[in-house]
Amino acid sequence: MKTVSLINHIIALLFAACYFYQFLYIFVPFVKKSRAAEAGKLHRYAVLIAARNEEAVIAKLIESIKNQNYPSELIEIFVVADNCTDNTAQKARTAGAYVYERFNRYKIGKGYAIEFLLDRIAEEYPESPFDGYFVFDADNLLDENYIAEMNKSFSNGNRIITSYRNSKNYGSNWISAGTALWFLRESQYLSRSRSLLGVSCAVSGTGFLFHREIIERSGGWKFFLLTEDIEFSIYNVINGERIAYCESAVLYDEQPARFRQSWNQRMRWTKGNMQVCRKYGARLIKSIFKNKSFSSFDMTMTIFPAVILAALSGIINLTGLIYGFTLKSDYMTIIQSLWESMLKAYFMFFMIGMVTTITEWKRIYCPAVKKILYAFTFPIFMFTYVPITIAALFKKVEWKPIEHRESITLKEIRKAGSHI
Repeated sequence: MKTVSLINHIIALLFAACYFYQFLYIFVPFVKKSRAAEAGKLHRYAVLIAARNEEAVIAKLIESIKNQNYPSELIEIFVVADNCTDNTAQKARTAGAYVYERFNRYKIGKGYAIEFLLDRIAEEYPESPFDGYFVFDADNLLDENYIAEMNKSFSNGNRIITSYRNSKNYGSNWISAGTALWFLRESQYLSRSRSLLGVSCAVSGTGFLFHREIIERSGGWKFFLLTEDIEFSIYNVINGERIAYCESAVLYDEQPARFRQSWNQRMRWTKGNMQVCRKYGARLIKSIFKNKSFSSFDMTMTIFPAVILAALSGIINLTGLIYGFTLKSDYMTIIQSLWESMLKAYFMFFMIGMVTTITEWKRIYCPAVKKILYAFTFPIFMFTYVPITIAALFKKVEWKPIEHRESITLKEIRKAGSHI
């Protein structure tokens, strides 16, 4: 049983060695400040929205796009109603978007929906009038200055840009807050720090912009894994692109508030990262040395060690416990070792969550008591990734839609935090 305890210590050391540099990222925004981007040329953009049974929320997103402080004649909104069985298409048309309906039971997932949408746009706009393409999920809402701020970064020569990802429903419960707090941390202490250091960021699902030349170079949208956003990011980093970050462009999205939906979503993310590792791992590692690319190293650490170490730790400890109980041997040694490891991990995640909560306090729209409480529950939320990771190793995972219900406006989101 001492062997299991030793392995736990080794795993902890490996985890620390792999991610210590990301711990240092936390300090970067405090010692290095970004320069405000200046307004540049006004570009014409196409907005891409893949929606599956999103009749409850799609109109609010389109409304927030139409209310941008940016010339409306330079924005066209395109929606693909993907295998919908509700009124998503009609709701989107009524709200003012160009809508294409797609029905394909074999090629399922957001990547295929985006490919379909880009192909339709190319057919109808052969002159390629759009300088760049935004990608949003149907449950998103945009700050009024979102496109104007992204345009500044785009005008400064950035060809792929990600943005600040906030939450519509942070205060729903500890589950929605867990995902939301992770994305806030990702925005400010990964993307922002990377940007300040001149390192490439990664696209995170939604709220990003890419230049038309990016998609022309790849021969269209060719990213169909379960995490098409990470695949898109890795592909471009390997090919020498730097993904920029625009902190002043704020997007709000809805996080799952039910554990089953959160489990399914994170199972897809985890399995998707495994797919990316399998498809791009060798090329990514090769890029570290061939291109002397810290960005490639950073992306490697982002998708690879956490999955392996979490799964390894869970499997070893579970096997040890079963073995100990079966033979009635000293299983208490394993329990003690596991408890110590969990306490250390709890403290680490709590500090990450608390630092993020404090610095993003005014941007988290829910009562103060919930902000504090959810910093304490954040490590528990992160612990649930261990069984998710183990299950993802053995289970076939398919893309499934996440139900969205939060049909609210920016005004209502901000009102939730007005009594802070």
